[in-house]
Amino acid sequence: MRDRDRPARILVTGFPAFPGAPDNPTEWLMGALAGWRPAGADLATAVLPVDFIAAPSVLEAIGADYQPDIAIHFGLALAAKGFRLERLAKNRCYSSTPDNRGEVRSDDPIVAGASDCVATLPLDMIAERLALADLPVEWSDDAGGYLCNHVMFHALSDRVAKDYSPAMAGFVHVPLLERMRGEGQGDCVTLTESQLLPGAQIVIGSALTAYRSESPEKG
Repeated sequence: MRDRDRPARILVTGFPAFPGAPDNPTEWLMGALAGWRPAGADLATAVLPVDFIAAPSVLEAIGADYQPDIAIHFGLALAAKGFRLERLAKNRCYSSTPDNRGEVRSDDPIVAGASDCVATLPLDMIAERLALADLPVEWSDDAGGYLCNHVMFHALSDRVAKDYSPAMAGFVHVPLLERMRGEGQGDCVTLTESQLLPGAQIVIGSALTAYRSESPEKG
């Protein structure tokens, strides 16, 4: 049963630059969120390595030390048209883009015999609150085959990270920040810093509301 006399522990993560993306808005976001504490919660941020091997190990270490109740992972999707709410983490790795160690994964399962995983964040509430704040939001059932899906699967599956098992977890893709737009990206949707930060805070606040409103029997 959850200890409701202590603040909920929330972990929020992003990624640094990776091949094909020399700037990553989620790395900026982690710095912008540092020091912000939602009412009734402790918040920790981390920038995960773009590394198929190291990222899960970092999550395990965070889980053993911090033991988050809620984990919200953010990543960059150049084609995102706003806050892209990921509903499903697939048990597959497939990407022609190497990680930051140069490793490429073919279409292989992350864990043999494991099922795909459904996000446990309150996505309907998040979408509604983002829309009310006039922030763009979209839905996705495919988090891709790169590190974003890899991390989302590790956050949700009980078959991989024994020391990392948040009660509520999920993944949100975001587009580039406007100031990061480069040549050849004139048609891509971007966000400003004054959209990305409050939007992320809405995501976090919605998750906290849902977590606190769930009956103790579920925790």
